[in-house]
Amino acid sequence: MSRDTEVLVLGGGSTGAGVARDLARRGVDVTLVEQGNLTHGTTGRMHGLLHSGGRYAVSDQASASECIEENRVLRDIASHCVEETGGLFAKRPEDDESYFEEKLQGCRECGIPAEVLTGREARELEPYLSEDVDKAISVPDGAIDPFRLVVANAVDAENHGARIETHTEVVDVLVEGGADSSAGASDGDRGDVVGVTVEHHAGSGNRVHGAPGEREDITAEYVVNATGAWAGQIGDMAGVDVAVRPSKGVMTVMNVRQVDTVVNRCRPKGDADIVVPHETTAILGTTDEEVSDPADYPEEGWEVDLVIDQLTELVPILAEARTIRSFWGVRPLYEPPDVGSQDPTDITRDYFLLDHEERDGLRGMSSIVGGKFTTYRMMAEEISDHVCDQLGVRGRCTTAEEALPGSEHPARLDAAMDDFGLRSPIARRSGQRLGSRAEDVLDTSGPNPVVCECEAVTRAEVSDAITQSGSDLNAVRIRTRASMGNCQGGMCCHRMANVLSADYPEATTRGAWDELVDERWKGHRHALWGEQLSQAALNTFLHATTMNRDHDPAGRHPTGGNGSAPGDDAADTGPGAVDVDFAAFDAGAATDGGRPTDEASRGGGADGSRNGGA
Repeated sequence: MSRDTEVLVLGGGSTGAGVARDLARRGVDVTLVEQGNLTHGTTGRMHGLLHSGGRYAVSDQASASECIEENRVLRDIASHCVEETGGLFAKRPEDDESYFEEKLQGCRECGIPAEVLTGREARELEPYLSEDVDKAISVPDGAIDPFRLVVANAVDAENHGARIETHTEVVDVLVEGGADSSAGASDGDRGDVVGVTVEHHAGSGNRVHGAPGEREDITAEYVVNATGAWAGQIGDMAGVDVAVRPSKGVMTVMNVRQVDTVVNRCRPKGDADIVVPHETTAILGTTDEEVSDPADYPEEGWEVDLVIDQLTELVPILAEARTIRSFWGVRPLYEPPDVGSQDPTDITRDYFLLDHEERDGLRGMSSIVGGKFTTYRMMAEEISDHVCDQLGVRGRCTTAEEALPGSEHPARLDAAMDDFGLRSPIARRSGQRLGSRAEDVLDTSGPNPVVCECEAVTRAEVSDAITQSGSDLNAVRIRTRASMGNCQGGMCCHRMANVLSADYPEATTRGAWDELVDERWKGHRHALWGEQLSQAALNTFLHATTMNRDHDPAGRHPTGGNGSAPGDDAADTGPGAVDVDFAAFDAGAATDGGRPTDEASRGGGADGSRNGGA
């Protein structure tokens, strides 16, 4: 029977995109579906650490060895996504001396370059380290942009014939034949997985806000479940058990880089023990708490407080620093059923390939679970080898050798900088993001003004991202970092919408704009104290008074028959005309557009403090 595609990959995070790239480069016909944007799940909610393996050198040496191996590969194939910051495991006086020695020995056993620094040497490298840090281990940690990396994988997959469908949710797994078996996981014939039913939220292809949704059955010779923390839900649809144990963790984003090196606390497992310099910010992490649903769990202020307070012991300046947002991610932890760890920090960070034919009697599907972002390519290679064996494909993996789009010709970037006079700070940032694509994107015939000052993003970059992602401004955001700086989109969301309006009608543009503002607010609301509270107030004031984003009644003019201004051609479906008492607005009667108004729900106290108050 003819299928729509040879291999259907579920999940558009690092592993799913890596599998799609690997298989497409081997000549396999691949379709990838993702319920949100690329990086919608765990991949888009991480601190951006490129592991050296040092964090696992004592507790999980197999994972540590994998990390250092893939660390070297990614520096080579994804150079435009990686910043070689280096890393420190810093020891305070109260930290265990024997553990420090274990860490050092473990690094050496795993092939991780490690050097002991005195406290003074560590502070020469990172001046804001606490004065009582007495020594540190230097390792080759780095910082990596997960958004840029996943998009590059998806682009390369498309360049080799893959179909990538975002905002496409799997609602059912299609199984044919087989006899129902409830006696045990290995009993009986469960039949064949032949594809999935998906819901395209705005039609297939690039997303267009307002486009009608549609359902589609996508049939395939083989299905790869690479949905991370959602793998158990896909397993349920197929009638098999994939016992993922989701564990949430908070990351807090600072307004500047308080450190330029990854700083880890050198102690056994624990919360709040890492600071990662990432682009223009520093990201603090993290916590580790098991949850039942990867899409529905509490985001609590005490978690943010814990991370800041604990890491202030290591980098004291954090106590006075400005926090611009916090966000939570969910790790897709997995361990064999007979292990039974109670504490999520005890669960291995290794990955597992579950062949459902071998394990459950269900042909045509495998799941890849566990693992870490740093080892995504290795995971993708293993499952791609497995799929090719199932399909009789002899193609060889080339993903460790072939550079990702943007990293193919590092020298081309320097040439482009000279050719276009791109030596300004703005152009340098553009070049860092675009890599070897800089010349193609920035070679515009007209003006190329800055759209986002915080992240130095130009109109040419935004236009390029729109070409890739349709009307989805959040997809533009993850490709360019526009709206991810200190103002959290307060000064640039409307400019991004303006660029979008050149290609899309007003209703589509406004829908995309609203969605971007809402997404920015989700993390911003957890940082409402001090200067960031003032920033939020300024954003609200500017958007309300210049763009009517608080939707006050003055937006409905009494002179229009349907509440529209004279000359508007809007259909007569809006609210009726109203007489507005403009003087009433002096009394502060306008709302904030439906966002939380009580200080507790915004995460800040009446006095602007971090902890809230009565």
